Amino acid sequence: MNEATWIILLHQLLFQGLFLIKNLSLKLKLGQPIRGKNPEANAAVLFFVVFILASLYLAMGQPGAMSLQLLPQGIATGLCLLLLGCNLLFGVAALRDLGESWRVGVIEEQQTNLVESGVYRFSRNPYFVSYLLLFAAYTLLLQNLGLLALSFIGGKLVHSMILKEEAYLSSVHGAAYAQYKTRVPRYLLL
Repeated sequence: MNEATWIILLHQLLFQGLFLIKNLSLKLKLGQPIRGKNPEANAAVLFFVVFILASLYLAMGQPGAMSLQLLPQGIATGLCLLLLGCNLLFGVAALRDLGESWRVGVIEEQQTNLVESGVYRFSRNPYFVSYLLLFAAYTLLLQNLGLLALSFIGGKLVHSMILKEEAYLSSVHGAAYAQYKTRVPRYLLL
């Protein structure tokens, strides 16, 4: 296996492992589902799997016609590792700080607390930011036009999930959520 394949596999082991541990432990603790069955969440989960598999496929193969090679591989790898470090920091902070309010997609029958502390002081959607960082990191590492196109699609899916969650949080938390939205950016610094 080459370096890019190892980077993706090790990153996924950490990133998805933390996600799985959080989901299983919270589901056991609460005794109720923590994954919504809305179309946005289902499409995003399917897309994330496709993106990761496509990245692994490209990492294991030879650069093809869609290869960009805009950066020397050493610089691309370094930038990728920096973005993946940020991805893990945001992901861990989001999983920790959201506590028992963590859900995968919207579950309308469950009301969770509005969390405004920790990493949620800087971004209303830090776990989604971590996925955007993942898309950018793998695209930089592999420098592939197809992966770049998939990253834009992934960004649109993430944004649609965020809009669904914002509508839900507005309906549940009203003025408190409206005030939170004025103080904290949707993503990070944007």
